[in-house]
Amino acid sequence: MGPLHGYAIARRIERVSGQSLQLSQGSVYPALIRLEQEGWISTEWGISETNRKVKFYSLTKVGKKQLRVEIENWERATALVARFLESS
Repeated sequence: MGPLHGYAIARRIERVSGQSLQLSQGSVYPALIRLEQEGWISTEWGISETNRKVKFYSLTKVGKKQLRVEIENWERATALVARFLESS
């Protein structure tokens, strides 16, 4: 997908969720700061499609590894819930 600025990240999440999630800047940017502090994303200044100076965010190598861990944890958790639902 490549680097995206914060507004584009929020809109992408909303699109992928089928508009089930509506994100505000007040929730997106603090999350991006935390991810950067963890070393999971990096930032670079650039120019947006509307010709504004913005920060672009990209996953780091460590971030990609952490994403795989989070996906595995999610898959285990959802499999556990599915087992409980199947047994009822």
